[in-house]
Amino acid sequence: MKSYRTEQLRNVALVGHGGAGKTSLGEALLFATGAITRLGKVEEGNTVSDYEPDEQRRRISISLSVLPCEWREHKINVLDTPGYADFVGEVREALRVADTAVFVVDAVGGVEVGTELNWKAANDAKLPRFIFINKIDRENADFGKTLTQVRDMFGAACIPIQVPIGAQDKFSGVVDLIRREARSGPKLEAGPIPTELEAEVASYREMMVEAVAEQDDELMTKYLEGEELSDDEIIRGLREGIFAGRLTPVLVGSALANKACSLLLDALVDLAPSPIDRGPFPATVQGKETELTADPDGPLAALVFKTSADPFVGKLTYFRVYSGTLKADSHVFNANKGKEERIGTVYVLRGKHQDPVPALLAGDIGAVTKLVETGTGDTLTARERPVVLPGIEFPAPVYAAAVHPKSKADVDKMGAALARLVEEDHTLSVRREPDTGETILSGLGESHLDVALERLKRKFGTELTTSLPRVPYKETITTKTSAEYKHKKQTGGHGQYGHVMIELEPKPRGEGFEFAERVVGGTVPKNFFPAVQKGIEEGLHEGVLAHFPLVDLRVVLYDGSYHPVDSSEMAFKIAASQALKKGVMQANPVLIEPIMDVEITVPEQFLGDILSDLNTKRGRVQGMNTSGGVSVISAQAPLAEMQRYATDLRSITQGRGTFKMTLSHYEEVPPHLAQGIIAEAKKAAEHVS
Repeated sequence: MKSYRTEQLRNVALVGHGGAGKTSLGEALLFATGAITRLGKVEEGNTVSDYEPDEQRRRISISLSVLPCEWREHKINVLDTPGYADFVGEVREALRVADTAVFVVDAVGGVEVGTELNWKAANDAKLPRFIFINKIDRENADFGKTLTQVRDMFGAACIPIQVPIGAQDKFSGVVDLIRREARSGPKLEAGPIPTELEAEVASYREMMVEAVAEQDDELMTKYLEGEELSDDEIIRGLREGIFAGRLTPVLVGSALANKACSLLLDALVDLAPSPIDRGPFPATVQGKETELTADPDGPLAALVFKTSADPFVGKLTYFRVYSGTLKADSHVFNANKGKEERIGTVYVLRGKHQDPVPALLAGDIGAVTKLVETGTGDTLTARERPVVLPGIEFPAPVYAAAVHPKSKADVDKMGAALARLVEEDHTLSVRREPDTGETILSGLGESHLDVALERLKRKFGTELTTSLPRVPYKETITTKTSAEYKHKKQTGGHGQYGHVMIELEPKPRGEGFEFAERVVGGTVPKNFFPAVQKGIEEGLHEGVLAHFPLVDLRVVLYDGSYHPVDSSEMAFKIAASQALKKGVMQANPVLIEPIMDVEITVPEQFLGDILSDLNTKRGRVQGMNTSGGVSVISAQAPLAEMQRYATDLRSITQGRGTFKMTLSHYEEVPPHLAQGIIAEAKKAAEHVS
């Protein structure tokens, strides 16, 4: 691929709901530009974009894919993204480095939930947007209805610049509203507007011209005076509106049939911003905020937006150059890690194909292999002027599973393999739950974790099984009591003797454990106090009800006795742990469970269903706020009831709801539920023994 100047570059993310045809559109754009000679199909598993075995088997996009193509002396870096909510992290990566988002909307399904959620993300990123109404040749496709829905959902700024000629199986081309000409046939030859479309075209063109005129005082004056705007003036007004986010042009076509797709390429060249148009970009130099322009001769600043483990070349690092030029066979400085990295070969990627290039200029996207320290979100720069670019904001994981090695061979590999998996996908997290001893893998949904484990097996040779995480219950006491235990053993020679008398009292929830002593007269020598404390602290690990940890109690050593020969630290340690167990049994022990703070954001029409569902989960609503058709519910609910809430919420709200959950405090488990939990824990303990 030839080298292009920064102003000749376009970085475009294809986004939208799953099944809208983003991958098919990417394939059509590659075919239209001659980058490929055969049009692949998702159903046949042979598209350039969906090259991972997981994607080919499931027939959906899972990972972001870079599809550069050349059109009219421009290079368009197309970023194909997944449409399913479980893989939204890949969309965030693409939106972070794109200069334009093209929303693909199904002409039959209309605006679906994935489109809504990604629209908000693009809005937050202040990205210029285009809309491509796809599948116009399908049965029941309706351009007018879909356009109305788009405008109702996203505002009157969404204006058509094309109208389809025919629909469903009679779709043959489009009318270009800017140039007022029909483009039809295999080669989209220009021709007159069909007579039956003249009134519709006039109406849509008036809508477009009025919106364009509003972008510029000079154009508005001309429009109000009844003068015709020239094609160049319309394009100028469109560009101004698109760059500022005030206009969103709507195009139409059929990706699968490769009809009218090349006209999207024309629109991107003519109307979409280059990296220069999108700048300047915020950055930090030595703690001070600054701005960078997309200048190939400027200071080097390249943002790593994706990391992938390639089974053949090792770690593959995707980046976009925001300033300067990144050259092959050079050294760069990772400003986030403070480490130097060696750049070997620089590649331009097209799906899984890697094409080596000598350098990449500001604005371009590429990849390098075998970087040691660098991960997603890091900035590659020059040591003498270390620039840091803003990273990528990923959604927090909301769905967790306990993972276990399938075989003995997987035990040793599990930790390292999971670490590499998380490095590749920042919407995954791994932690060890200290109270249950389980390794917890968290992600954005059940499918997300399924794919992650498949990838773990295929790429890293590690096979894991999953289960519902055990709830980290704890035990505590509710009344004050005292207990005594004498450990006395004679075995020949020195015996063992330790005698302790302790008081136990409950502490306020969340205040943990406290040990104190008030021994008078040396009945227990001071040198044995640490042994007593250690025995009690070790006894806290296993409660008396269901072997969950003991918390929130104060233990005071107040008396005891010792033997000048037979007393030892071990004897006092054993006596203390047994006294604790005895005392806890007398102090009305109870089971307590984690209560979570939950913030749920849903469209207003689902509010009643959410509240009803929370009631079934022992939830308590703390507050509600509704604004702009969106309700935010603050509630508290037991973790035991919320383990699979990500799935439940998606089902109730048709995928439109989101939630955040953090630990609030522990509360006593209702007695009728506690009995079942204790019985189950004892049964599990018997099974293990």
